[in-house]
Amino acid sequence: MTTRHAPGTGELAPGLSAPSVWPRSAVVAPGGDLAVAGVALSEIAERWGTPTYVLDEDEVRARARAWRRALPEADVVYAAKAFLCRAVVDWVEQEGLGLAVRTTGEMELAATRGFPASRMILHGSAKSPEDLRTALRFGVGRIVIDSDCEIARIAAQVPGPEAQRVMVRVLPGAGTGAGRGVGAARGQEFGLSIAEGGADDAIARILGQPRLELVGLHCQLGPGTADPAVYAGAVRRLVAFMAHVRERYGITPGELDLGGGFAVAYRPGDPAPGPAQYATAVLGALDDACAQYGLPHPRLTIEPGRSVVAPAGIALYRVLSVKRTGGRVFVAIDGGMSDNPRPALYGARYTARRVGRPSDAPMRAATVVGRHSEAGDVLAESVELPDDIRPGDLLAVPASGAYQLSMAGSSDMTGRPPVVALADGRSRLLVRRESFEDQRRRDVGL
Repeated sequence: MTTRHAPGTGELAPGLSAPSVWPRSAVVAPGGDLAVAGVALSEIAERWGTPTYVLDEDEVRARARAWRRALPEADVVYAAKAFLCRAVVDWVEQEGLGLAVRTTGEMELAATRGFPASRMILHGSAKSPEDLRTALRFGVGRIVIDSDCEIARIAAQVPGPEAQRVMVRVLPGAGTGAGRGVGAARGQEFGLSIAEGGADDAIARILGQPRLELVGLHCQLGPGTADPAVYAGAVRRLVAFMAHVRERYGITPGELDLGGGFAVAYRPGDPAPGPAQYATAVLGALDDACAQYGLPHPRLTIEPGRSVVAPAGIALYRVLSVKRTGGRVFVAIDGGMSDNPRPALYGARYTARRVGRPSDAPMRAATVVGRHSEAGDVLAESVELPDDIRPGDLLAVPASGAYQLSMAGSSDMTGRPPVVALADGRSRLLVRRESFEDQRRRDVGL
C-alpha cells in the first residue's frame, strides 16, 4: 500500500523549478523524501526493490497532449524506440498519437493492444525480412525506405491489390546547420543523400514500382537537437527537394516527416525547448518555403519519443559503496550499464538526488558509478550529494524514461529492472523484474 502525497502540496525540491529535470508532480515529502504523482519514491523502492524504473503516467500523457496542441494539423507519432510496453501503447493510442516502430517485436506488441496498423510507421536502417513481412501482413500505414536495396524487396512482397505507401528517408545536407545531429549528411549509414543523388535515384526506382506509392519524404536530425532553427533549416531544404521532384518527375510528395530528436534536460541547465518553440520554427519555415517554391503545404508528421517519455521516468538505485580516494568521492550503485547503457555507449550523463532520509550534511561533488567494473560504467559526474552519503541510501535519477530500458541488457546476469507506473497517489507494476529463472530458461545447452 502506498501513502499518498498529493501533487501540489509540500515544498518543491531544489532543482525542481522550471525548466526541470523532474516530473511536474514531484514535491518534497515529509522527512526529505521525494514524492512523484503523490507517491513517495522510498515506498516504491521498499515495495519493488532496486533498481526500479518509475513512470509518471500523467506526465507522459501531458507531454503527448502538448505536442498535439502545438501542431494540431500535424500527425504526432510516438517513437516506440524510446520505450515501449503494453501500457505505453495504450496511453499513446488514447492520446491520439501514431506509433513509429522499428522491429517485429514492437509491431507485435502494439498489435496485442489493438493499436491500428494504419497509424504505424515502420523505420529502420536495416530492416530484417521478418520486419518487412510483419509490416506488410499487418498493413502498416507507412514504410520509410532507408536504402535503395529495400525498394524491390518491399515491392516483391506487397500482397495487393493496393500499393504499399512508402516514404524516403533523406539527408537534408549541411544547409540545415544541424551539426552533429545530421552529421555532415555524408559518410553515415542512415538515409539517402540529396547532395550525392541517392535520394533522387531512390525516388526514380520507387516510381517504377506499381506496388509502391511514394507519399512523402522523411528525415531524422539526430538525438538531442536543442535548436529549433535546425528543424527550420531542414524544412527549407526538404521543400526545395520536393520542388525538384515535382519538376523532374511531375509529382509533388504530399507528406513531410521531420522525425524526432527533440532535446530534453538530463541535467539542470540543459537546453530543452518546448513543443511550441519547435512548432513555431517549423511552421514558419514551411510557410515561407512553400510560398517560395509555389508548393501546397505537405501533411506534416513529427515523431517525439524521448521528449514524451524521458522526463516522466525516474530510476531508483541503492548505494552499495562509497569510496573516497584522491580527493574524489565515488558512489557505487546496484545498477549501471546493465539497465542504462547510454553513458557507456556515448558518454551520456545524468544527475542524481538522494531521497528517503533528511540530512544536514554539506553537499559535495561525487561521481556515481555502476556495479559492472567497467571504466565506462559512469552514470553521473560532479553531481552534488550529501557528504554523509552511505551504503543503503536511495538515489533517484531523473529523465530516465527513454532509451535506458529499451537498450538494456543483462550484464553479469543481473537481470533487467521492473517498470512501475505512478498515478493518482498509487503505483502499479507495468513490467516485472527479470529473474535468474528467466535467464536460466534461455540456457538450453548441456
